[in-house]
Amino acid sequence: MSSERYYKILLSLRYIDVFKRFKGEDGKFMDSLTKDAKGMLSLYEAAHLRTTKDCIMDESLSFTTRHLESLAGRASPHLARLIHNALGLSQHWNMEIIVALEYITFYENEEDHDETILNFSKLNFKLLQLLYLKELKMITKWYKELDFASKLPPYFRDRIVELHFFVISMYFEPQFSRARIMLTKFYTAETILDDTFDRYASISEAESLANSLKRWAPDKDMDRQPAFLKFVFKFILDVFKDFEKELGSEGRSYSLKGTLDEFKRLVKANLDLAKWAHASHVPSFDDYMEVGEVEITMYATMAGTLMGMGHIATEKAYEWLKSRPKIIQSLSINGRLMNDMAGFEDDMSRGYVTTGVNCYMKQYGVTKNEAFRALHKMRVDNDKIVNEELLMTKNVPRRILKEAINCARMTNVAYGYGEGLTHPEGKIKDYIISLYNIDQICL
Repeated sequence: MSSERYYKILLSLRYIDVFKRFKGEDGKFMDSLTKDAKGMLSLYEAAHLRTTKDCIMDESLSFTTRHLESLAGRASPHLARLIHNALGLSQHWNMEIIVALEYITFYENEEDHDETILNFSKLNFKLLQLLYLKELKMITKWYKELDFASKLPPYFRDRIVELHFFVISMYFEPQFSRARIMLTKFYTAETILDDTFDRYASISEAESLANSLKRWAPDKDMDRQPAFLKFVFKFILDVFKDFEKELGSEGRSYSLKGTLDEFKRLVKANLDLAKWAHASHVPSFDDYMEVGEVEITMYATMAGTLMGMGHIATEKAYEWLKSRPKIIQSLSINGRLMNDMAGFEDDMSRGYVTTGVNCYMKQYGVTKNEAFRALHKMRVDNDKIVNEELLMTKNVPRRILKEAINCARMTNVAYGYGEGLTHPEGKIKDYIISLYNIDQICL
């Protein structure tokens, strides 16, 4: 069952409190439930849609998590694998295309599977794979022609395949092929910007780049800057020129303006954070988060995502994003915290101390382990807020809200197994091989 379907069920039954049906007279979940592995897995998945008002769903999640591991040991191999995948990352917080791929493999091993449905599912997935590979070929050609390796020092992350993979988490459907190409270019610009401020540029260079991007024209110092900085500036401008050509013919100048406004806010946040980092300054956690929530790119990413969605993303959608809705704020907080926790050891090894972990330790006088526990709890609380806002927000098209939850899914995949973009080896690499390998699914 899809997470969208879970939402509809929970919304329709919210006042019935359906979860109480699984409890006995003693108020505890019935032991008989633990004999049904598939039922426990469904209850586990549904519990991830918990909100700040659903204490019983917290109990459900704790109960099912505690028992699923032992159930996996007694289940068939293919069901055990599905359970382990879910325990690693629930369906609700995982990329839809990854969930689909894993479920096809599971369903094929079910004795009562429908062969026609299975074959159509495999065929549909292969058609998507061919489309993704076609897009990747076009993106890779564009990327190679820019020749980053000869024009930039080796500080930037060479991750064009990974970026396209993460873009698929935002929209996997075939009608968004052009959008995926645009968004991959946008992600590339975001990544180059982040690496330039975070890993290489001096403060004077960072200020010149930020000033030039704010003006959208070279500032008075740009002529004196090194060649790599001029290239970064020109590259970003050229990316947006491509977008202007794409969007201008559709009469959606508001989309370009909305995305550019968010990108400029991102630039300012990058500069502010770079100044703190160069000075080895550890601000208060509150001050850090005010900047860090923007720097983590969630607002800019949402704007870039809307840009590729055609007339689905109206001018009102950009106005909604500009209003700083609670759902995007919660996603930004979680993205920031996940990034800082996953990359903490790497940051400290290179002398980068301006992180959320250090700022929390300083403000509240706690140890690293205590800070990690507190930030993890903050993440869990924000997940609940995201679910709540997804249910309660009425004045925004459902498809736009779906992109917000897709941002969360992308973040969870990116940071659920370490710092996935910086170190994509391991689980991220496995996902990428599975998704782009045309022989992964046999007809």
